[in-house]
This record gives sequence, structure tokens and C-alpha cells, in this order.
Amino acid sequence: MKKLCALILSVVLVSVVLTGCNKSSAGSSSGGKAKNGIELTILGMVSYQDDINLVRDMLTKAGFVVKLNMQPDYASFKAQQDAGNYDLAISSWTTVTGNPDYAVRSLFKTGGDYNGSEISNPKVDELIETAAAQTPAEYVKTYQELEKELVDKNAYIIPLYRSVKSQGVNQSILKPETVRISKALSMAWWSIDFKDASKRNTQPMITSQALSSLTTLDPIKGNDGSINMINSNMYLRLITLTDDDQVVTGCSLAYQFAIGQGNSDFYFILRDDVNFAKVENMRAVDTGVRVGAEDVVYSLNRAKDRNSVPDHRTYSLHESMKEISIITDLSVLDTVKDSDTGKTIRQILEAKTPTAIRELTNNKARVNNNVGVYQLVKVTTNFPFPQVLNYLAHQSAGIVCADHVRSINTYDVQTFDRTKDIPYGDQRVITQGPTYNNHLWVSGPYIALYKDDYGIYFEKNPHFMRGTEHEPVISRYEMKFIADADAQLSAFRSGETYVLYTVPTSKWDLVKNDPNLKLLTVPSNAVYYLLCNLKGTLSNVNLRLAVLYSIDQDDILTFYNNNYYRAYTTLTPLVETGNVLIADPAKVNDYLNKYWASK
Repeated sequence: MKKLCALILSVVLVSVVLTGCNKSSAGSSSGGKAKNGIELTILGMVSYQDDINLVRDMLTKAGFVVKLNMQPDYASFKAQQDAGNYDLAISSWTTVTGNPDYAVRSLFKTGGDYNGSEISNPKVDELIETAAAQTPAEYVKTYQELEKELVDKNAYIIPLYRSVKSQGVNQSILKPETVRISKALSMAWWSIDFKDASKRNTQPMITSQALSSLTTLDPIKGNDGSINMINSNMYLRLITLTDDDQVVTGCSLAYQFAIGQGNSDFYFILRDDVNFAKVENMRAVDTGVRVGAEDVVYSLNRAKDRNSVPDHRTYSLHESMKEISIITDLSVLDTVKDSDTGKTIRQILEAKTPTAIRELTNNKARVNNNVGVYQLVKVTTNFPFPQVLNYLAHQSAGIVCADHVRSINTYDVQTFDRTKDIPYGDQRVITQGPTYNNHLWVSGPYIALYKDDYGIYFEKNPHFMRGTEHEPVISRYEMKFIADADAQLSAFRSGETYVLYTVPTSKWDLVKNDPNLKLLTVPSNAVYYLLCNLKGTLSNVNLRLAVLYSIDQDDILTFYNNNYYRAYTTLTPLVETGNVLIADPAKVNDYLNKYWASK
């Protein structure tokens, strides 16, 4: 797992703010010695203007000479970052899998695919790997030490705050208690219900998103705000997360899971009441093909293989998996012991199955849970790694139909030509016009029918856990494309859309004071921080530490009316390490003196 695309302010912001260091022009930052102090340039987008101004004022107060490099959008921001035109960059990271390994591996491990500062610290690498093999009860101390290495000793990042995730719900139209808000997961559609139940099959549930160009509808080929919510609701995973990041089964393919002793083998007993859906004549229809273990093995093998598809963007989340297999030997159930309880995995698995497990098969056509015929999937990791479960709950671990995707992806990966080849999940196949030829087969609760200039339109999978609490409540779903944030808010307040996935903190009162609307909030997994350009002036650790102790998080929280929380690293939302950053002018002066003494 080296990747991560996370940064999400909502599900929509997933890789929009993650910033890094210049990889192409060593030492080209704009910092240096100014007449009255050390000059530092802060890079950021206009949308983060408040954060930039707060940091500028704190650094100016500490004696730095601060310049601002404000960019209008992410593309411009990234161009400036790649050119090295900054010393500090306003950055953020959202841990969308809800586990701490995801919060650090890609960002700080040597060679990590989001390690923009090109940090290479053997101690950091060692601590990341040590914690990955530990259980939650064990890894707190390790992550505490890792944070000290990242911040106290080296100031690789300068923490600012942990944000809050917010959603608006039109409670005159929807039952607000059916609209989930999760720290990590995107919004789950299947549970949402109308206040008037008679509308379930006659009216669509309507929301919006800013991005109209979809990266991909193949779950492994993208991890960004244009498709995270969509793919999360179109593809079922083996397991899922609760709203506070606990690994569970619930609305997933597995009835239950068990961890073998040693924390390297993970067992999943599968349910038999989900079929793949497809589209015919602009309607969702049942393919009659069950979602089975064969599809799980295929989906996870292609997820972990960086060469399985061109432009694979999520392989590093799944590279910890060594082997995915189907178990047919019943004796395994009684000989393998559960890691946590010491019980047999049969005892763990059968606690959630509707009938006793009498037979295990590798043929999904033979499965019949009612008479005790099941499928059992085993995932083996390269090393003890309980956190693999969180990655299996991510949308990129979505299950596709093995036979169908093979029939679509007939191209050669090495010679793939995006102007000619149309791979599985290409947005062109659902876009109205001459390219429309919807070839999607989905395992999740909803399937995309078509896309036009105004939005994308969905219908429920007709054979998805029918008669259970997980069967989708509302039959149709519409996602309108509204690029401007103020226009999204206006559409929500007027009743044109029923849910607003992200409500800016500056607009909370507008929602709170409207009797038709309800504001939902939860502390998020998003942490905002300053990323240092280690190739310029801030290559000096004493100078970075001087910047670190110039930042007063109390002032930042006061500015945001205490709606946000203190942060130390990207681990803050996930592990209670007890580490806290306290501004200290005396330390600033001490480290500045050490910096000048070394010149």
C-alpha cells in the first residue's frame, strides 16, 4: 500500500489537497535570508485563504518574512508545487479507509507514492512497518513514537487542525435519521428513505457533486472525488466500516469474517443473495449471475496487481495481499483458531450465518445457504497485517464480475490506446450520445443507467439482498452536476436537491436556522498541515522546528469558532497518542539561534 488517495474534504475532495515537495528541481524553493529575517513562501489555493492568512500572521509574529503564492485551483497549485516555488504548502490528508497505516505509509515511508517531500528516514520506515504488524492494542505506543519522529524531532510536517465532516439533509423530504454520516466512508445510499414512503418507487433521491467528468467506473482505476461515492454504491465489498471506522460485515458480501492466529490469514464466509445487475433499455435488470467467491478472487487479484489495467491508481492499497483463495476443505473450519478469541473459525463464522455450514464449494452456481452450502474466501497477507481489513472495505476493493470484465477488457495492457480502446468502466459507455453502450455489471445496491451534461442517473439493483435490512429503500437516484459550491448550497436550500454532502463551516448557520433543513456533523479523518519543501531553505531541521513552534493551534480553533479540533499528525483522528503541539516563542528563538549558528 503506497498510495492512498485520500485527501478528501468530503468524498469529493479525495486527492485535491494533498501536496508535496518538488520532485524535479532540487533546491528551487523561494526561501532565503531577508534583511530583517528569514523569508518563507507559503503556497496554497484561494479556497484555503483563511488558513494561509492565519499561518502568515503567526510566522510574521515569530520574525519570518512571509510571501504568499496563491493559486486559483488545484492544477495551478500543483504546477507551482512541482516547480518548487514554495517553502511551506497548505496541505491536507483524509484517511478514507479508517486505519492508521493508510494515514502514514504513502505519506512518510521512503518511496511512498504520496511522499511529496521525499522523506527518507530509516527510523520512520521501521516504525511504520512495526505498527502495521501489530494489533490496535499494541500499535498505540509505536505510533506515538512515530509521531515524535515526524514532528518533534524532524518537523517534516507542521500540524494545523483536524476538520469536521458535515452534511445537510432536507428533513421535510427525507428521514434525517436514515442519512448516514461517516468519518471515513462516503455516503451510503441504500439506507436513505423519504419521509413519505409512497415516494420510494415514484421519485428519485437527488443530490449533487461538483465534478462532472468521471475518472472511471472501474473501482480499481480511480480514487478521487469524481467517483468515490458512485463506485462505493455500485460495487459491494467483502466487508465494510461503521460510521466510526469499525470493521463489520453489515451491507457487504460476507456474513462474517475471522482472523487466523498469527494475523496473516483472514477468512470470509459469503452470502448468496446478491446478483450482478446490468442495464437494458435504460432500466436496471437482474443478470441472474450470483456474486461469488470466483469474482472475489478475480477482483482482489487485479486490485493488487499494478499491471492488471492501464493507469491503475489503487494497487498500493492492496499490495499487502499475498494470496486470495477459495477454501473447500471443511476441516479448516475446525482446525484454524480465531486470533482474538481462540475459538475455531467455524464458531466465529457460524455466529452470523443463517444455517450451519455443511459444505464449502468453489462453484458459485451450487451455493445454497438455506441448506448449508457456502463459499469461503481466504486472504493471506505478506506479513501479519490486521489492517488489511480496512483496505478491503475501501471502494477500490469493490467486486466485479470476473467473466464479464474479462470479456470487455480484451485489449493488451502494454499497448493500450485510450483513443481507441474502451476498457470496462470507461465513462463514455454511460454517456448519452454516440458512445453510449452501457456495459456495466455491478455487485452493489445501485447501477448507473446513463450520464448527460446535467448529471448521472441510477436505479437499484433488483437482486440485492432482497427482503433484508440492506435492500435499497429508494428505487432511483440522481446526482446533479453543480460545479460552484454556492450554487450547490442554493440548490439544496431551494429543495432542488435533498442532501448536500459538504456544508462549508461558514454556511452552517444558514442550514441550522432553516426549519426544513438539518445539519449533520462528525469529527472527520481529515487533518490539515503545512508540508515543508525539504530541498530549499527548510532543508535545515532547526528552521523547520522554529516554524513548528510558531504555530498556535488555539488561535486557529478560535478563528473557526472551535468547530475544529487540535491535530498532531495524520494519525490524530485514528490513534490517541497523547501527543500535542503547543506554541512556544522561547523554542522558536532557540531554534532560530541554532539555525544562524550553523550558517
